[in-house]
Amino acid sequence: MKKIFACVLAAAAAFALISCSKKDAPVASASSEGASAGAAATLRVAMVTDYGDITDQSFNQTTYAACKEFAAENSLEFKYYKPSGDSTEARVSSINAAIQDDYNVLVLPGFAFAEALVKTVDDNPEVTFIALDVSEFDVVSAADGMGKSNWKLPSNAFCAVYAEEIPGFFAGYAAVKEGYKHLGFLGGMSVPAVIRYGYGFVQGAEKAAVEMGIAKDVTIEYVYGGQFYGDQTITAAMDTWYQQRGVEVVFACGGGIWTSACEAAAKVKGKVIGVDVDQTELINAYGAGMCVTSAMKGLGATVKAVLKSIMDNSWSQYSGKISSLGLVSATDLNANFVQLPTDTWVMKNFSVDDYKALVADVFNGKVSVSNSTDSEPAHTLTLNIYPNLK
Repeated sequence: MKKIFACVLAAAAAFALISCSKKDAPVASASSEGASAGAAATLRVAMVTDYGDITDQSFNQTTYAACKEFAAENSLEFKYYKPSGDSTEARVSSINAAIQDDYNVLVLPGFAFAEALVKTVDDNPEVTFIALDVSEFDVVSAADGMGKSNWKLPSNAFCAVYAEEIPGFFAGYAAVKEGYKHLGFLGGMSVPAVIRYGYGFVQGAEKAAVEMGIAKDVTIEYVYGGQFYGDQTITAAMDTWYQQRGVEVVFACGGGIWTSACEAAAKVKGKVIGVDVDQTELINAYGAGMCVTSAMKGLGATVKAVLKSIMDNSWSQYSGKISSLGLVSATDLNANFVQLPTDTWVMKNFSVDDYKALVADVFNGKVSVSNSTDSEPAHTLTLNIYPNLK
């Protein structure tokens, strides 16, 4: 996860992928025949999963569904590849296989693709690469590690990152408005994107608490796990929060670290807020009604906007850029690149209409959300920040 504020973009950039030639390879065909004339006749879209599958209820599944839907609606050929393992080499192999199969738009979901992108994009100028949630920090670090100093993203690639502070803000505001007064933030590693989620969460909770006149009664426990997965140590820390400190809900933010929050919450019927995608089903598997909401990145909106820009011959505006995506509409929630899910809404005191009003206020500048990661946000609620767990 990475850095920047609520950049308002009207459309995201073009996206590219490749497909499978092997019969036993994962293939999802969305109209491989009958492509229309012009751009639609030549655009062939492929997606490569990071290290999971298209049923992961996360980045891969969301990206796959958006690619497939867009391809079907526009009579485009679409297939996906699943790497043989969780390594840069396996991802590069899948990218190369797609290119060899003549796919000219590759969609790559997740920061794990940074090294693979740097390794393949320069050698394939005829292919358009769309990398989701891959930041400048990611690609520059990958390039430096390969001895490519001063490397720049070429014109055939676009990287989309997200204004994580905004959905973090929405989640914190919603939690306090819903009635929770003792909150927790469990981050993965303290990288810019995770910090923005966390500081946004604090800002949102502060805003709601001040509006309600209860700032002195609201507390946030705040810690980074130092890793992007849950384990016994992280779960034990969450046990302490839920069982001894009285934490009611934890915003678990960073890879698979949410599993530890859920394991601890399940023991006391606590609540959890998901991240990146709508994690309602995943979180509720640990206990009915455990998920309060999720602070989401609009991967589907990104995919469709970027692919449309390629079809509309407007790719040049995204060519070679790394852009931060945020709110683009005060009224069309689905068009925004950061959001809370409304299809699985369960909150009673904070309604969808309340959320729509908040989105409009942030979009129109009536409510400001800082994207700074330099220091903790100003606050009047109680904020207890702890050393990293690892």
